Amino acid sequence: MTHCDSTFDPEAGAFQADVEIQERREAYKGYFQVDAYRLRHRKFNGEWTRPIEREVFERGHAVAVLLYDPEKDAVVLIRQFRIGAYAAGRLPWLTEVVAGIIGPGETVEEVARRESFEETGCVVTTLEKICDYLVSPGGTSESVIVFCGRTVAPQNGEIHGLDDENEDIQVIVESADRAIEILDEDRLNNGVAIIALSWFARHRDTLRRRWLHSGASS
Repeated sequence: MTHCDSTFDPEAGAFQADVEIQERREAYKGYFQVDAYRLRHRKFNGEWTRPIEREVFERGHAVAVLLYDPEKDAVVLIRQFRIGAYAAGRLPWLTEVVAGIIGPGETVEEVARRESFEETGCVVTTLEKICDYLVSPGGTSESVIVFCGRTVAPQNGEIHGLDDENEDIQVIVESADRAIEILDEDRLNNGVAIIALSWFARHRDTLRRRWLHSGASS
């Protein structure tokens, strides 16, 4: 086992000096983009690695919203087709939370409200940040900022989405208790929904009291 030299601490601050990019090129450009890197980085013992070649899937950065109606104590989820699930041999219609890619010049709050309306018809009045995480940092740069959004739950089963993006999105309204049961029954298989509902299960009572007390503030 190599002793870790105290001269390199990856949590100490700026990291650019500890990564050397020897080459970066666009390997593929289609619906998404793949960039190829040749690099080396400093090791924990202070030495440098040999050159490493990696591909990075560039998808953009996203915002996700778990919609919650505190008056009805109900959660708004969605269901839609996902090619990745199909390719993995799974049922491709996934139960998810609202999510979308951040466009040029948009704030994360604007994306949260836009996507909530486009995918469910819901107007979000309050946003509570849950977390900001990297989706799969071994192969993609994508990050997701996750919110819980206060709304008025729509009718269960409504269909939404943008025709020009081939979206076909079904609204699923569940009681908060049932939504947590779905999580506990291992019926969710996408990370952002699991993360959002895990947070919600721990913070629901406090959040509901606060939102009901504060009213529909923006």
